[in-house]
Amino acid sequence: MTHRPVPPRKQSRARLEEVALAIALAERPPPRERARCFESGNLEAAASTFRRKFGELPAGRLDAARRWREAAAAAGRRLLILGQPGFPSRLAEIAVPPIVLEVAGDADLAAPGIAVVGSRRATPYGIAVAERLAAGLAEAGLVVVSGLARGVDAAAHRAALQAGGRTVAVLGSAHDSLYPPEHRDLARACRASGAVLTEFPPGTRPLPHHFPRRNRIIAGLTLGTLVVEAAARSGSLATARHAVDSGREVFAVPGPIGSETSAGCHALIRLGATLVTGVPDILEELGPLSGVSGPGTEAGAARSREPEGGSPRPAIGAEAARLLDALRNRPSGMDLDTLLGATGLPVPVALAAISELERRRLVRRFPGDFFRGADGSLD
Repeated sequence: MTHRPVPPRKQSRARLEEVALAIALAERPPPRERARCFESGNLEAAASTFRRKFGELPAGRLDAARRWREAAAAAGRRLLILGQPGFPSRLAEIAVPPIVLEVAGDADLAAPGIAVVGSRRATPYGIAVAERLAAGLAEAGLVVVSGLARGVDAAAHRAALQAGGRTVAVLGSAHDSLYPPEHRDLARACRASGAVLTEFPPGTRPLPHHFPRRNRIIAGLTLGTLVVEAAARSGSLATARHAVDSGREVFAVPGPIGSETSAGCHALIRLGATLVTGVPDILEELGPLSGVSGPGTEAGAARSREPEGGSPRPAIGAEAARLLDALRNRPSGMDLDTLLGATGLPVPVALAAISELERRRLVRRFPGDFFRGADGSLD
């Protein structure tokens, strides 16, 4: 009895993919050296380069690679290999790109996106700001990328989904070891309206040293990283450093003075990160890279307000708009305590909104924290 041979091309392609996965699984050489083997964009050349420089791959690694490929296929997940079609070009540009991504979902990973990250122990202020900014970014057409962690990450994913946008979650473990476990439903929603991805093979647990590796992917996939709330020592700051190292933008949200959960954001702002009080701050900094049209076009209408018979006014957040309305009702102005009472805004939120209005020259501050609309009028 004779067996029909597997067509050479298919057999060759499958074998080369398994070699690529085995290289990703190898413990030596360092990750950067392994990734360089894929610079040609040719899997056969990558395999040959690795073999010439570092010797043959152990049979055990090849067996593990085969099991990984089969498991991904059985689960309906894609395996994207560095240098091959479908691998996101922005991620390929970072210093140490992953060799393999296992992707659940069908999001376009090359689409313009923003990383939204922050504290796992976020305050109510941090959660509220993350939700508002992530929703606005999603409505503007940007993909919201985060790490599926508790706190700010989860708030960003949920807000993007509720706004009808797309979101991508990057794991610090394998798909079959999802962490935290209570986010299974959220991960399912991310897959349905974006993607969940990882560089880790099946069976990889969420160990502490995996998350710094995860952070470089979050930063590498995006045009910039927005840090909403972060302590002085925070994984979110590591994500921001990866963004800087990759030539991407860094954005930070200010918080209350003396707040430990905002100390990291304040440090980033001192170092030159863009201070963010609303989505327009991000879109203006990104410019054409965001893929969002500027003011005066239909797609950019949300970024500007044009009073009847007047010139375009920069877009502002909802809290800032509430402050402006209060000042419109009292053109002579009011002190800070009166303004807070009139708007009902929490102090940190109001201060951030006032900073935005002052920067845009829509509000004037007088001695004694007395505020008035620019020129005594907002018209």
